[in-house]
Amino acid sequence: MTPECDYIRTLVRSRSAMVLDDGKEYLIQARLAPLVRQEGVASLEHLVARLQQQRPDGPLHSRVVEAMTINETSFFRDVNPYEALRKLVLPELIQARAAHRVLNVWSAACSTGQEPYSLAMTLRETVPEGWKVRIHATDLSSAVLERAKRGRFTQLEINRGLPAPMLVKHFVQEGIEWQVRPELRSLIDFRQMNLSEPWPAFPPMDIVFMRNVLIYFDIATKKRMFGRLREVLRPDGYLFLGAAETTLNIDDSFEGTERGKTICYRRAPGKERQ
Repeated sequence: MTPECDYIRTLVRSRSAMVLDDGKEYLIQARLAPLVRQEGVASLEHLVARLQQQRPDGPLHSRVVEAMTINETSFFRDVNPYEALRKLVLPELIQARAAHRVLNVWSAACSTGQEPYSLAMTLRETVPEGWKVRIHATDLSSAVLERAKRGRFTQLEINRGLPAPMLVKHFVQEGIEWQVRPELRSLIDFRQMNLSEPWPAFPPMDIVFMRNVLIYFDIATKKRMFGRLREVLRPDGYLFLGAAETTLNIDDSFEGTERGKTICYRRAPGKERQ
């Protein structure tokens, strides 16, 4: 790895715990190319030189870390977790929470908002009226959070996974873009959060979507994350991970359970994290 890419890798790991393996020079170059142009420098090497001249906690360092931690996203990504949520998980939790009629859902690393809005649509279609439903959507990047808060999407973004009936029901066309309706937007609380730092206070969560996030962390960080998730998740709550992620051989205080075509995770009774 070139010296400038190694500098970026070290910076990103120290600030976000995200691990960039050898051979990811192409990813670093691609993610930081817009920032190189914005800063008016000739190359990544010149950008790193500028970083080295500034304070390590300065705004340019933060912009680099945010640019490197933006992940791929789309509406109803992978489909099956949302089907499991709609057909199996939510009906079960609705029955279990009937006395209080409150549901809290966390969308971790929510990026530009497609995941929390997909969750909001699923909840509105499934949860009875009169319930208090709150989706807590977090991300490290302030730039993507601002986009998510606006709830405006291009036609290309809409075409990636959003069914036409839900588009008509939950969005309004404004020019060449689509705007989320206020009643859907009102279900979501967006806030900035670094998963590798101490977590803010959360209400006990009934459902956590932390999908395609842990694949970027080393084993020690994953163990720390699962320990924190155990404290946040209700004893009968559900944790959804990405298809390539698992708690297996990392934290046995969670156990996998099949829900339709999806494996999700629950706190294992009687087991405390070591």
